[in-house]
Amino acid sequence: MPRGDKSKYSGKQKRQAEHIEEGYEKRGVSEGEAERRAWATVNKMTGGGKKAGGSGRGKKTNTAPARKGGRAGGRAAAQRPAAARSASARKAAGTRKRTAKTGRKTTGKSR
Repeated sequence: MPRGDKSKYSGKQKRQAEHIEEGYEKRGVSEGEAERRAWATVNKMTGGGKKAGGSGRGKKTNTAPARKGGRAGGRAAAQRPAAARSASARKAAGTRKRTAKTGRKTTGKSR
């Protein structure tokens, strides 16, 4: 099997990699680098290809690599100026207050 062959990966793993890749591209990472990072994340989470005959069959999924990006984002926010963080906090508090009055949750999605 040549390097880079994805035939041993399940459909779910391929979808996960595609979704992760889109997220990186949205943040300005190049197409090739986004693909590389996405497959590295899927491999770290699942232990490689999950189809019969592939390694990692029957093992639990480690979700820690998927959460890692969120933690990195929190550190980036800490680098912002105090005034910017304070303005965001005020805006969030206003939103919480407004939604508490109406009893509605705003998810951003319409039904």
